[in-house]
Amino acid sequence: MPSDPPVIGACLPVHRLADFRDWLFEADRDVELQSFETAEVLDGDWRALAGEARRLLDGHEGRRGIHGPFRGFAIDAPDPEIRRLVERRLMQGLDVCAAVGADHMVIHSPYTAWDHANFGDQPGARARIVEDVHATLAAVVRRAEAQGVTLVVENVADVDPGERRRLVESFGSERVKLSLDTGHAQYAHASCGAPPVDYFVEDAGAALAHVHLQDADGHADRHWPIGEGTIRWEPVFRALARRAERPRLLLELRDPDGIPAAMETLRSRGLGR
Repeated sequence: MPSDPPVIGACLPVHRLADFRDWLFEADRDVELQSFETAEVLDGDWRALAGEARRLLDGHEGRRGIHGPFRGFAIDAPDPEIRRLVERRLMQGLDVCAAVGADHMVIHSPYTAWDHANFGDQPGARARIVEDVHATLAAVVRRAEAQGVTLVVENVADVDPGERRRLVESFGSERVKLSLDTGHAQYAHASCGAPPVDYFVEDAGAALAHVHLQDADGHADRHWPIGEGTIRWEPVFRALARRAERPRLLLELRDPDGIPAAMETLRSRGLGR
């Protein structure tokens, strides 16, 4: 286990920041705001919500990010009209980043188990996904680079972690990196034949900038506290410790009230603090 366990942060909606303020501030933990994902918020008075987030985090010196919009679309849209909508939503996400002082934004991988099963039967399918993602994200990436925001591409239904890594590498940008969701990887491992979670870490290499820590049983996207599922956490944290630069490590639990229990498990195993 790492001799210097990493500081663990958390993903929280704005309305729960006050509940965890002391814990966040005591070690300037990284935080990811998860209140800016939906169309209702982005087309509403999100600036007031962003102002509340800034007020609650005033004096906090940890790194800050947001989960970007993702509901109802994919970043490999082949239809130019859909691309324009996806671009608009992600630009709204970058607006939020500027308003709350965030320098990372999570976006979702386009890869699915269906893709994995059919690549061998559809010549050119891999290249088409990469081309469609570039066409959809070109302006978003340029703005992220100018704004100093890193777009981290999170695995959702990915079976082969190398596909997403190669997609990220194809941008040749320091502002496009990888995110790993441990529970999503565990689902893909147990239900779709993907490698175990620590293999996802190893494959990502230096491109891994961000991790959602959640436990799961491999059947569904549980977002349980660490220790309640079936993930082998020691190999995962050994793989993380081998990274030259440690990624942001953020508990992403369905119920934030599980954070103390998750942290107790991590501390007792010497994995995080």
